[in-house]
Amino acid sequence: MKIIIAPDSFKESLSSLEVATAIEAGFREILPDAEYIKLPIADGGEGTVEALVAATQGRIVKVEATGPLGDKVKAFYGVCGDNQTAVIEMAAASGLALVPFDKRNPLVTTSYGTGELIRAALDEGYRNFVIGIGGSATNDAGVGMLQALGVRFYDEAGKDIGFGGGSLVEIERIDATAIDERILESQIKVACDVNNPLIGPTGASVVFGPQKGATPEMVTVLDRCLTYFAERVKVDLGKNIQDEPGAGAAGGMGAAMLAFLPAQLRPGIEIVIEQIALDSLVLDADLVITGEGRIDGQSVFGKAPVGIARVAQQYEVPVVALCGSLGRGVEDVYACGISALFSVVTGPCSLDIALAGAADNIKNSARNVAAVIALAKKIA
Repeated sequence: MKIIIAPDSFKESLSSLEVATAIEAGFREILPDAEYIKLPIADGGEGTVEALVAATQGRIVKVEATGPLGDKVKAFYGVCGDNQTAVIEMAAASGLALVPFDKRNPLVTTSYGTGELIRAALDEGYRNFVIGIGGSATNDAGVGMLQALGVRFYDEAGKDIGFGGGSLVEIERIDATAIDERILESQIKVACDVNNPLIGPTGASVVFGPQKGATPEMVTVLDRCLTYFAERVKVDLGKNIQDEPGAGAAGGMGAAMLAFLPAQLRPGIEIVIEQIALDSLVLDADLVITGEGRIDGQSVFGKAPVGIARVAQQYEVPVVALCGSLGRGVEDVYACGISALFSVVTGPCSLDIALAGAADNIKNSARNVAAVIALAKKIA
């Protein structure tokens, strides 16, 4: 019996690899002789590097980079097992988790460190990139990242502008002639799971700014800054990016990728599935186990478990999903290939208790699913 274990992380609790390990442990108690293939999954946010490195037997490269507040942080990027593809997650150097709650302010946070990670991978010879832009702390339209790659943003005095989304209104001229030519020779797949435009009521500042510490007053300023940035890009580069789908992702990082780099914005789970060659592994599998912290009606719009299930559905392989909670509209996922859903929480409890007990609860739930499978075999 061949079983594919391909879960996303349980956010704030377990990484996708830890979830996969717990599921395997539970199944092995009942079905010790089965063949297990663990494929930790992510969709572009935190855990993307770990998931692709683990699934492809790659490696992690540690790098010191500039954090969102301008200080140095310990960051990393990944190299896939083919030794051809570098995997970068924005969260590693420019992520919200790197900023203390009381210091979260997208007027000042920078994406410079993400550019340093890209540059470090370029220095090692990599020209194929997967870049996950989820979990960012920034609203600087990717200007920090571009500065690290050689693009100059001059103010009225002819000096480089400072860090942060609030500095965008100081741009008087953009000079992209000194951009690192190596990045222009690269292939870049950007894991982007939102279609928000850069500005306006559904843009980066309004929709995502509050999650990054922006007050209502800051949101207004930030949207004005991004509007000004889009105008400068149109004047200096001749590109109209403000209404491009996905331009508003990661505080405007999507816009930077589209305007300055040879990048494709695609749903993160599609990129991950492609990189790990999921089709070739699933086609002769007997069962797929997936899951994440919460599954609900919104999961059909690009969430990892549904992406996994859709691949399995093509080969008529049943899929069982384990999750922390089942939300409204969860029944919508059945049409996408998920055969059965189970919450791993054993009873009413606080969130803290649920998070602390996640590993044991996942293992026990997996064991119970395996026990039902074993029982069905006996009955048959």
